[in-house]
Amino acid sequence: MTSEQQVEPAALPGLGKRIGILTSGGDAQGMNAAVRAAVRTAVSLGARVFAVYEGYQGMVDGGAGIRELAWEDVGRILHRGGTMIGTFRSKDFRERDGRRKAARNLLEHGIDRLIVIGGDGSLSGLDQFRAEWPELLAELVATGEIGQDVANAHPALMFAGLVGSIDNDLVGTDMTIGADTALHRIVDAIDALASTAASHQRSFVVEVMGRHCGYLALMSAIAGGCDYVLLPENPPEAGWEERMCTALRRGRAAGRRDSLVVVAEGAKDREGRPITSAYVRQVIEDTLHEDARVTILGHVQRGGAPSAYDRWASTWLGYEAVQEVLAATPDTAGPVIGFRGNRVTRVPLVEAVAQTRSVPDLIAAGDYEAAMAIRGGSFREAARILAELVEPSRIDAPEEAKRIAIIHAGGLAPGMNAAARDAVRLGISRGHIMLGVQDGFPGLRDGRVTELTWSDVEGWLTDGGADLGVRRTIPTEEELYRISRSIEDNRIDALLMIGGWNGYQAAELLHRERTRFPACGLPIVCVPASIDNNLPGSELAIGADTALNVITEALDRIKMSGSAAKRAFVVETMGRYCGYLALMSALSGGAERVYLHEEGISLGALEQDLDWLRHSFASGRKLFLAIRNENANPLYSTDFLARLLEQEGGGLYDVRQNILGHIQQGGCPTPFDRLLAVRLVSRALDLIGTEFAAETGESHYLGLVQSKVTAFPMSQMMTEMDLRYRRPKDQWWLALRPVLKAVADAAV
Repeated sequence: MTSEQQVEPAALPGLGKRIGILTSGGDAQGMNAAVRAAVRTAVSLGARVFAVYEGYQGMVDGGAGIRELAWEDVGRILHRGGTMIGTFRSKDFRERDGRRKAARNLLEHGIDRLIVIGGDGSLSGLDQFRAEWPELLAELVATGEIGQDVANAHPALMFAGLVGSIDNDLVGTDMTIGADTALHRIVDAIDALASTAASHQRSFVVEVMGRHCGYLALMSAIAGGCDYVLLPENPPEAGWEERMCTALRRGRAAGRRDSLVVVAEGAKDREGRPITSAYVRQVIEDTLHEDARVTILGHVQRGGAPSAYDRWASTWLGYEAVQEVLAATPDTAGPVIGFRGNRVTRVPLVEAVAQTRSVPDLIAAGDYEAAMAIRGGSFREAARILAELVEPSRIDAPEEAKRIAIIHAGGLAPGMNAAARDAVRLGISRGHIMLGVQDGFPGLRDGRVTELTWSDVEGWLTDGGADLGVRRTIPTEEELYRISRSIEDNRIDALLMIGGWNGYQAAELLHRERTRFPACGLPIVCVPASIDNNLPGSELAIGADTALNVITEALDRIKMSGSAAKRAFVVETMGRYCGYLALMSALSGGAERVYLHEEGISLGALEQDLDWLRHSFASGRKLFLAIRNENANPLYSTDFLARLLEQEGGGLYDVRQNILGHIQQGGCPTPFDRLLAVRLVSRALDLIGTEFAAETGESHYLGLVQSKVTAFPMSQMMTEMDLRYRRPKDQWWLALRPVLKAVADAAV
């Protein structure tokens, strides 16, 4: 720890407390990140942590199945899939005698606090174990296996549950550990299949996991640009086979050379008959008389390195789980800790499990509306959007339709193409003529505006970059006249700006000058797209997740390159004056230090870091990673920090610096960025439609706020921003700084 983080031993909340941690049920990418965070947070707070190996079975078996973990034991696991402490579906623990043995083995180590990472079955077992704890202890005292003093010292079992499941099926939390990575695996496979399918003009049926939950199927179908999806929660009505084939025909007519259908493993029709991928393939071949193939992705969906999200989010959850169990009392009801939006939430375990298990019953009873409702508003919204893309109202807009122009401005962000593609297709389906403005506001000024048809945007979903072009140029007041004339000449009725802060400023300028230039009084909606994640009204911008994953993958390779030597790395990320990418990549990449403009860099802090680093390497450390936001300090540059570490290291280690640069803006957009794009532009088109009906000419900027797409009037935009540093005044992710400190520094 730095001197600022040192805590007097008497003040450590974990002293004298022992925590057991286990992973149970199916494995999920990100479990290791949660284990690492829980162990290191507990150790930093003075508690002792014991791993229970092989899930509940290790608790039943005892002995080597329960072992203490030190800080160093969880090093180098952040990037690994699976779980380092193993998992198992224990039959013994389902029996009361097994739970009695488990209680005895825990008490042998003085453990009466548990962190359990697993699915609904694992968490149900945990709740039952807690309820029986007093009775189990009484039995152990009666048989002489423990003394009454031991029972008195541990009268209750306190716990926190974390949901580790790629299915993302637990009600009450938006995302479970592993779901984002599984979605990455599926969408990567769909992208790969699309290229080979297009080569042969072939159809593919892709079967994905999920049991009774269609999350992976639905979201991968949207993110992969698929033609049809079959979900457990909303079984298709009779005659679905013909509707599916009609959708496939429509795609081919629009220029697609491939057809893709996603089938959830638990999909059934309304008679309760399973819909298999083999049956879907046969329907396609018999009806369309074309070649079709089946790909069952299977357990590749659970494997491999976790995504950036499943690293930083699981780290946060592990940290919160320790805080929960250390603060718990015998009267505390243990919660499930998860996420709603980008905020940690605590859900009563029994309620969450009961609602989750009610979904299959609702499906069996034919109450599909209730089953969809339990999945949440975002799930229903996604299903509605996909239905509109798969079965649009029209694919040719009428001549008299309103004309909406799409424009990019600011820096390039992966996902701009996806957003433009979705806007074009949803706009056409809703009866609008969609226009594309080439090269930002200079292109609008010069009249470089063309109509975009359904087929024009084929292939944009998966492409990085921006086919319409993007410029950072903000119009001058002198250029507003030419822009207003261009708006009139091209009969533009509304403007959809998908871009960064310069685009927001340009849109605000047009809105502000609408009195002088009446043509600029058209409805304008700004959609956030920026890897810097520095835009008003949105906690996440299109492109930020892709950039974060690119950085995380680079950090994995950088750390691997230094694994055979004592080496310190200083890595610079983009972000301008916003430290989002730096802090979040420090969490997902396992960095020990992060330097942000929001916190600044002082000479005193650097001296403390150098003292810690020298001691750490002298004590056996082999690798050190620091992340620096590009504008963290104008004088203490990345080169300066690297030279300082080298000079003051005294030969204990060598130093390398890496400026990641524009690779952060490149690449194929992640599933999250594709899904965020379609949600945002769908709402933007709704707003524009409302303004058309009201004829008020109001303008808005919108974004994601605690998992909901929210719109704000353009008039309040400037008050939300720190204009000097081009970032929002309130940034939610800064709350994660204590999490990084808890998992990054071993006490010295």
